[in-house]
Amino acid sequence: MAPVESLRPEALYRTCDPKQFKFKTTAEIEALEDTLGQDRAVDAVRFGIGMRRRGYNLFVLGPTGVGKHALARQFLDRRAASEPVPPDWCYVNNFKEASKPRVLKLPPGKAVTLRADMKHLVDELRVTIPAAFEGEDYRSRKQIIVQQFKERHEQAFGEVQKRAREKNIALIRTPAGIALGPMRKGEVLSAEEFDKLPAGEQERLKKDMDELQQELQETLHRVPKWDKEQREKVRELNREVTRFAVGHLIDELRGGYGDLPNVLEYLRGVEEDVTEHAEDFIIAATGGESPLAGLLPAPTETPFFSRYEVNVLVDNGSLEGAPVVYEDHPTHPNLIGRIEHIAQLGALVTDFSLIKAGALHRANGGYLILDARKLVFQPYAYEELKRALRSGEIRIESLAQILSLVSTVSLEAEPIPLDIKIVLIGERLLYYLLSAYDPEFDEFFKVAVDFEEDMALSAETVPLYARLIATLAHKEDLMPFDRSAVARVIEQSARLSEDAEKLSARVQSITDLLREADYWAQTHGRDTVAAEDVQDAIDAQLRRASRVRERIQEEIKRGTILIDTAGAAPGQVNGLSLLQLGGFSFGRPSRITARVRLGQGRVIDIEREVKLGGPIHSKGVLILSGYLGARYAPERPLSLSASLVFEQSYGGVEGDSASLAELCALLSAVAQVPVRQSLAITGSVNQNGQAQAIGGVNDKVEGFFDVCRNAGLNGEQGVIIPAANVKHLMLRREVVDAVKAGKFHIYAVETVDEAIELLTGLTPGERDKRGRYPKRSFNQLVEARIIGFAAKARRFGARPTAQGRKEKPGAGEESEEGAKGARKASRTNDRAR
Repeated sequence: MAPVESLRPEALYRTCDPKQFKFKTTAEIEALEDTLGQDRAVDAVRFGIGMRRRGYNLFVLGPTGVGKHALARQFLDRRAASEPVPPDWCYVNNFKEASKPRVLKLPPGKAVTLRADMKHLVDELRVTIPAAFEGEDYRSRKQIIVQQFKERHEQAFGEVQKRAREKNIALIRTPAGIALGPMRKGEVLSAEEFDKLPAGEQERLKKDMDELQQELQETLHRVPKWDKEQREKVRELNREVTRFAVGHLIDELRGGYGDLPNVLEYLRGVEEDVTEHAEDFIIAATGGESPLAGLLPAPTETPFFSRYEVNVLVDNGSLEGAPVVYEDHPTHPNLIGRIEHIAQLGALVTDFSLIKAGALHRANGGYLILDARKLVFQPYAYEELKRALRSGEIRIESLAQILSLVSTVSLEAEPIPLDIKIVLIGERLLYYLLSAYDPEFDEFFKVAVDFEEDMALSAETVPLYARLIATLAHKEDLMPFDRSAVARVIEQSARLSEDAEKLSARVQSITDLLREADYWAQTHGRDTVAAEDVQDAIDAQLRRASRVRERIQEEIKRGTILIDTAGAAPGQVNGLSLLQLGGFSFGRPSRITARVRLGQGRVIDIEREVKLGGPIHSKGVLILSGYLGARYAPERPLSLSASLVFEQSYGGVEGDSASLAELCALLSAVAQVPVRQSLAITGSVNQNGQAQAIGGVNDKVEGFFDVCRNAGLNGEQGVIIPAANVKHLMLRREVVDAVKAGKFHIYAVETVDEAIELLTGLTPGERDKRGRYPKRSFNQLVEARIIGFAAKARRFGARPTAQGRKEKPGAGEESEEGAKGARKASRTNDRAR
């Protein structure tokens, strides 16, 4: 096996040559109109917008900062501009049942016109109706009706009075009513005088008075009916006069809505209601008021006349296409609308004019954009959205009404038909959680718009990325960037993507970098942003976020955190971990130690035992047991017990990126061979001993480099990484310069054997035809120690027989051979040290 060589400086950083650009500054570059690097997402958006079938709503998923909202809004605005403007919607009073307001669908802009027309109509009626009732014609006709019924009353009573006189009986009006009394010579007889009359005459008078009393009662019973007939006649006269006064005004209003049957039906209801309530217009004109008027605040408008208002819910008159609405706060009322209440005399009252629109109303006929995370966190908002999509209509109900929390009288507003395309924007995890746990989710959101986090870095994409930079600079009103600044931004984009062969698609991060570079260029007094300004912006970003990193480096330098960068020690390896604090990540070297002893083949993960290790880290440790047993004890028991730990680790440990370092520490402890402390190692390993790629390789390398630089670079320090991570290297210029000067080294390994050779200086060794490792090779030392452990385990496992002798479970020769192997391994280890 050829020795592993240190990587050349060219492999550690992929530069972008400014000379490849033909422009001097970004002011000369044409803006980029299409979205770069998001072909899959663009195709999905186009499909989702174009598919007008039920359930084909969009869920835009991807990491923060890749421009999900901007791209969705761009395509929606473009599509919406070519679509028809949706109708207006308004609520009006239901004159037959006020608790169930009616909804009117009107052409765009007509709702506001109808509202103004109705206001003008009411104003006209408030003048016209009282004037009509004050006219001479109305008064004459009403007087005739009153006179007719008066004459009828007088005639009926006159006939009774005439017959009474003929029979010498008088009709006497008393406070209690009309009474009858006998009369002689024009005078009413008193009781004493009546008693002096002959008995026959008294009987005659009593009989006559009884007959007249009955006739009088019949006449009095007809009076209420006559009064009712009079009132009905007057009421009919009022209706006739009102119709005459209102008819031409309503007819004139109908002329503007002849093609809208629902409006014409509503106007018929208005005409009938005005006719029935003409007296309210008269009371308002004569200054009539409620007895409580002085106790309550004066309303801005007479409450009665609000019944003729038009509550414009949605006015699309100003639109030039379908609406595109973004609701930033998708609560239940903000989404589906609400019904407000007014407190009056200690009670909550409402009417159709207090119905308010929600985002679904405003976006009806177009597109509604919602933040998925905000939506699902709002009580009942997500469920109400699905209910509206399922039913195809918007039904306004308050949460208190839905949950029966209050008994306040509310409205049952007529629902509005829903025709809308919903666009949810969120992270991938939320999308997958909803898809897994909500059985209705896939029914309503069939189109997944998945955004990429990065794009390929190639000769074709670099010029396009330069155009993207120019577009962002122009959009943000920044100074032009020269070609060197563009090249430096592209290099930093590759660093942000953690891949030398990729460019970051996180437009937000690139935009932030451009803004800050523009700031530093202004600070330096330049009129064009240069590469130095971009570098200043990068350094300032790191400076602002690196307090914890610098504190850890300081504690390592002071010896509080134990990390060696020189010397050698068995069972001790410098591992590299990654810490993430907010949006800032950095590498933190950690000492990993291993200890072995006689046991039953168990590798103890101390982090897991104390519940500080995550499941992926525990998986990586368990892989080590499989590797040890399969490689060094395939036909004998693995009779050792080992423990692994991250020293001075007081938080959780997760991930398998330290499994290669843990395996090297374990093998070193078994073989009792010291490991170079000038090297640090990172990488994952499988059961075959192959080194696997890990994340954050740049931060991890730089973390150990900073430790070595603080301790003093001596040319022996370096980092071992998996060969699969070489393509991800975009290291700081300082690290690349140190490698170029031979003061620091980066090694790429493919197997644990290559890593062991670098760490110990011993040849790992391969098995020969007889299955034996070369003498004094590292693997031979490991195997010999394991054989020795097995031999000791057999001796400990021997049991006395019935004759008092010890019977060993295995062949004696094999046990003795194991013991000899252990002794040889011990001597070889001494020579290796």
